[in-house]
Amino acid sequence: MPQFKLKDVSSLSLQLGDKQEVEVEGVEGGSVLLLNAGGKIQAVGPKCTHYGAPLVKGVLTKSGRLTCPWHGACFNGQTGDIENAPALDALPVFKVVEKDGAVYIEGEEATIKAGKRKPNFKCGVSGGALTDKVVVVGGGSGAIGAIEGLREKGFAGPITMITDEGYLPIDRTKLSKALITDHTKIQWRDEEWFKSGSVDVVHGEVVDVDLVSKAVITKSKERYVYSKLILATGGSPRNLPVQGFKVLENIFLLRTVHDAKKIVGAIGDKGKKIVVVGSSFIGMEVANATAAENDVTVVGQENVPLERVMGKEVGAGLQKGLEGKGVKFHMSAGVDKAEPSGSNPSKVGSVHLKDGTKLEADLVILGVGVAPSTGYLKENKVIRLEEDGSLKTDENFLVVGLKDVYAIGDMASYPYHGPGGQGKYTRIEHWNVAQNQGRVVAHHIVNPSLKSAFFTPIFWSALTGQLRYCGNSMHGWDELVLQGDPGEGKFVAYYCKGETVVAMASMGVDPAMAKSAELTKMGAMPSKTELKDGLDILTVPLPA
Repeated sequence: MPQFKLKDVSSLSLQLGDKQEVEVEGVEGGSVLLLNAGGKIQAVGPKCTHYGAPLVKGVLTKSGRLTCPWHGACFNGQTGDIENAPALDALPVFKVVEKDGAVYIEGEEATIKAGKRKPNFKCGVSGGALTDKVVVVGGGSGAIGAIEGLREKGFAGPITMITDEGYLPIDRTKLSKALITDHTKIQWRDEEWFKSGSVDVVHGEVVDVDLVSKAVITKSKERYVYSKLILATGGSPRNLPVQGFKVLENIFLLRTVHDAKKIVGAIGDKGKKIVVVGSSFIGMEVANATAAENDVTVVGQENVPLERVMGKEVGAGLQKGLEGKGVKFHMSAGVDKAEPSGSNPSKVGSVHLKDGTKLEADLVILGVGVAPSTGYLKENKVIRLEEDGSLKTDENFLVVGLKDVYAIGDMASYPYHGPGGQGKYTRIEHWNVAQNQGRVVAHHIVNPSLKSAFFTPIFWSALTGQLRYCGNSMHGWDELVLQGDPGEGKFVAYYCKGETVVAMASMGVDPAMAKSAELTKMGAMPSKTELKDGLDILTVPLPA
């Protein structure tokens, strides 16, 4: 194995949990991350394999768990393997050697340059016993998390993924942030990748599940028999049940690449009047993405955007940031109707608010939330949907009352054991959460005796600056501890219930979110009182 010298490193003196990025001599642009992971000193790829964040700025526990500073991807510092979403590729690991007063790593130049490695996925399935067949319904974050998790953990049976989106799994988070119209630019894996892992990809719509004969039925009347079934159909964007919104053209929902294409096509050469209905994360991200060279107005029911989740102070600061980009806001507002255009009565021409305000519109984009995409199960005589349309699961995401059926992602309500959760059933609409749930399911299928480990929910958003969020405040919070100024794009906000921090958000203070997520997982998050007294989360030591 070739050896390469590390620049300006003469000895390995890293303490437990320490890390440093160093250049690799003789490899153009090459660098590695030296770390002491659980007492083992070695080198790994220096950047997160998700979006390329510098891992030297991340969080490394003394046991060797390495967390990305941006979006919460976690890696095993000893093996390089993925431990948490959203990264799909693992880190390469390099042995370090001390000799002649210098330190070298052993590895191939191409691997050092790449800084990542594909997980164990290749699998040759010939026939396959029925007792080992997994069918995944859906083609989103949860689906790819489950499929890659199954192969990584050594599952060798047949896998079928049925998706009705018309393309392979994509990085859906980029749709609202950048309105990407080419699915190949945000596609996680290509067709050959799935073939290499003996994953049969079916492009079709599931219309029912036969739980007696254990088969999934598609619109084309095909039946796909399973031994284990993973339901991962996500959420469907809500429409507005008011006059004009279901009949007029140029009123758009956003969930798929097809939706993004329609929106970009309607915007055309810019200079359009765009009304965004909904001050949710999707609505705010779309406003941010379309603000340049368009006249954008956001209509929201709350006093400030994102008030329910983020609080008034943070919501007002985020609003200020978008106003700086020219976005206008009508808050505490209700939509009365949409009226047709005078020049083309088939298209929208204006949105009318309940207070009489008329907003001219060349197009309207809705960001008013999503509902569990479980319509294909509504008439099922065995499956019971919750009031919100979700499926209730246990900690391993097995659907309550059903055998061998799992539900993950936006359609699953599961017992949340994080701070403030107390095991209450919770449905979390986060990309990371769905993918991590898929990994939990994969591990449970491979090893049913394995107890599922808690993962901290993580979310991020592009709102003039990069907003990071971890935890879950759906069961309420009673006080916000704010450090910094949201209006200036640099702050940390802690959402507290009593003395307990149930969630936090940050912007411009990395890796505050990654540190908080790790402390939350360890049950070592500081108290509200400590944070009110000005404690900097970045100075809090991680437990051994």
